[in-house]
Amino acid sequence: MAAGENAGLELRALTTIPEFEEAVELQKVIWGFADIELLPRRLFVVANKIGGQTLGAFDGSRMVAFLIAIPGVKQNGSHYLHSHMLGTLKEYRDRGLGRQLKLMQREDALRRGFRLVEWTFDPLEIKNAFFNMERLGAIVRRFVPNQYGTTSSHLHGGLPTDRCVAEWWIDSPRVNGLLGGAPEPRPAVEARIRVPADIAGLRAEDARQARAVQQEISDQFQLHFRAGLAVVGFESSAEAGTYLLGKYAVSD
Repeated sequence: MAAGENAGLELRALTTIPEFEEAVELQKVIWGFADIELLPRRLFVVANKIGGQTLGAFDGSRMVAFLIAIPGVKQNGSHYLHSHMLGTLKEYRDRGLGRQLKLMQREDALRRGFRLVEWTFDPLEIKNAFFNMERLGAIVRRFVPNQYGTTSSHLHGGLPTDRCVAEWWIDSPRVNGLLGGAPEPRPAVEARIRVPADIAGLRAEDARQARAVQQEISDQFQLHFRAGLAVVGFESSAEAGTYLLGKYAVSD
């Protein structure tokens, strides 16, 4: 249980069919997905059975946030968790609840011997980017153009679903230092990728211009990743969010 404004909330594993059904309903409220694009109840059942994670946050009997992750295997045979979805109701955002769920996820993953948790995120969502890099200590070395195709979610604005792949090395010096209050020195910044802060408004008002901005950002990510750089930090201002890229070695 967290202190402060989340003190009345309960975080726990989801284990029952009614809880899984409630997580499905939350997807409709948070993202506005059409039914065909929802993660179905049976996926939550399977994730819970095969070593994944199904976590939730409750305000009394009401679920207000959830997280689902499934186990994966890399080509080299190493195991990791793919954290597929984390959602929070609008009125419960900006309270640190997402971070609490991620830390709960990390604690469980470490206990079971995982070193890596991955997830994808929209690089245009600069608030998420700041959270991933600066609050959790993730890095990014991969970019996937239009990973899910065009979706029905109003949050995606009809644009291609370009995604960065966040790598959260949960027992690394970077993550341990950040979470312990003594972050390790940031590698030298060799490149920057700027995302305008008004991209959400642009996406709603001028889809063509928003797509041009998205394509330029996509091109920059792919160029810098081919050069061996990784996202190692993120800066925010009133005008833009900026990805900071440099050399970063991971013993994976």
